Amino acid sequence: MGREGSVASNVLYVMRGFTLLEMMIVLSIILILMAIAVPVYNQSILRSREAVLRQDLFTLRSVISQYTLDKQKAPQSLDDIIQASYLRQIPADPMTGQPNWEVVQEDVLLAVDQQEPGISDVHSAANGNAYRRDGLQ
Repeated sequence: MGREGSVASNVLYVMRGFTLLEMMIVLSIILILMAIAVPVYNQSILRSREAVLRQDLFTLRSVISQYTLDKQKAPQSLDDIIQASYLRQIPADPMTGQPNWEVVQEDVLLAVDQQEPGISDVHSAANGNAYRRDGLQ
């Protein structure tokens, strides 16, 4: 019986835990994987926000054009578009999280029948992320 007891105690002693070297290797691998994954994740978040921004700008610009052609005058503010039921609400700018778009008021008439100038374009209020009609920032 003395022998069986010593074998059991040796097995328990060997399976006691991980060595410091093994823990350091595992932590190093985890840190390397995180160093790769975090920038990729942040880049994918930025790309998705830019895709939403492009879609929202396309929608707002289309609605401004439709309003101008239907009413024969450009909207004076984005609230005019909501009051005329072209949109239920102004979408939030995905870069700022607020519906604070920068509108471009011009004296240019967009349609032949247009009576008054007004909003001709809209941009993001975020710095460096204002997409123009030509697709450039």
